Amino acid sequence: MTFPIDKVLSLLEEEVRDYQVPVVDLIAAQTRDPFKVLVATILSARTKDEVTAAASRRLFARASTSGELARLSVEDLEKLIYPVGFFRNKARYLRELPSALATMFDGRIPDRVEDLVRLPGVGRKTANLVVAVAFGKPAICVDTHVHRIMNIWGYVATSTPLQTEMALREKLPPEYWLKVNSILVAFGQGTCKPRLPHCDRCVVARYCPRIGITPRNVVAGGPRKKEGKRVGKRFVSWNVNGLRAAYKKGFLDSFHELDADIFAIQEIKAMPEQLPEKLREIKGYHSFWYPAEKKGYSGTAIYTRSEPLDVVYGLGREEFDHEGRVLTLEFDSFYFVNIYFPNAQHGLKRLDYKMAFNRAVRQHLDLLCEHKSVVVGGDFNVAHREIDLANPDSNVKNPGFTPEERAWMDEVIGAGYVDTFRQFNQDPGCYTWWSYRFNARARNIGWRIDYFLVDPASRDRIRGAAIHDEVAGSDHCPVSLTFT
Repeated sequence: MTFPIDKVLSLLEEEVRDYQVPVVDLIAAQTRDPFKVLVATILSARTKDEVTAAASRRLFARASTSGELARLSVEDLEKLIYPVGFFRNKARYLRELPSALATMFDGRIPDRVEDLVRLPGVGRKTANLVVAVAFGKPAICVDTHVHRIMNIWGYVATSTPLQTEMALREKLPPEYWLKVNSILVAFGQGTCKPRLPHCDRCVVARYCPRIGITPRNVVAGGPRKKEGKRVGKRFVSWNVNGLRAAYKKGFLDSFHELDADIFAIQEIKAMPEQLPEKLREIKGYHSFWYPAEKKGYSGTAIYTRSEPLDVVYGLGREEFDHEGRVLTLEFDSFYFVNIYFPNAQHGLKRLDYKMAFNRAVRQHLDLLCEHKSVVVGGDFNVAHREIDLANPDSNVKNPGFTPEERAWMDEVIGAGYVDTFRQFNQDPGCYTWWSYRFNARARNIGWRIDYFLVDPASRDRIRGAAIHDEVAGSDHCPVSLTFT
């Protein structure tokens, strides 16, 4: 059967309207300056969009023209564009760009692919994108998303992006040439991901042959029935790595989309009075704050639709409680415990402190579950098993994967506490934290260190658990639990 490319791209064009706009398209919408589009495109290679956008803003504040760029040294450029991927190489390309433009093109940005690829740091993908976005001329930019998705659909059968570009030039209707990249980049980042794509929610799933892919598992007993009625309560936990920073990256949009009954956050890095009113008071929720005494560090908070019977701050031990790491809410039939575990730190300087904290946490949980069910969620700062991180062999003695930390998790799970995610999903490659370096999230070089655990007697109350790796805004992603 012929693949219905017109119908599929039309559906996706509508679907991705509310997705995050690829950064080069965003810059083009703000200015049609070919110089800025070219520079932003060079910066964007193998770099997350939010990093590219921030680097572009810093750079254009200093150099918005080729002449101004020529006055910056390589060292200046490295500082301005860090931490984009391969920033040293890109700084060198940008340093050489004004001279190349002056020598070959009288200082102007050329509008042909064949000319653009002669410039330092410009390949065919970049050249096509500049021609299409900056000049509005027919060009097909084929990045990894376009190449990958077109092959998943069977619309092309190619081995390289260049082969895909040439095949699409022969086959793709011209009206899609200028916009196919922005459509499929947004779709590839949001739904048709390189690893474990979200076929269960894809608007074009009925047309897609799914060639060569393994979709993500749909969690058994998910948070809603088909008719839309919620099954149990939905709990979400998320290390936001600074709530003020996450707010600027769309935290509230993610908060409302996740639609939790209880939403626990860690590493808030702020006092409540430092936060915008929209964060302190979210309509329909009670909020409880447990910041660290040290400003800009640690801290936990919980938003809950139902008012708790009681709130307990800390573990009752000053050596731990001044960092605001444990916040416990009591409800009719369960306790909800939000925990931000310490990091053992480089050189394992805080390993002893963390292990003492772990023992105190275990005592706290064991006492609680003598009375009623216990749900504990948070950033545990440990990958329990080898399946829980991308590179176990090289991390055996590193913070978060030491024998001591893993042994504590063995004891907890051995005592009957349930790792809820692993109740439903035993797949590798399921992570909740990725370094900001080396494009780790895009390459899925990550760790699963965020968990929901349930006490041994409450296993039958678990209805679903999931990792929401599609949610950006932090170096962690949210995890969720459905609990009756």
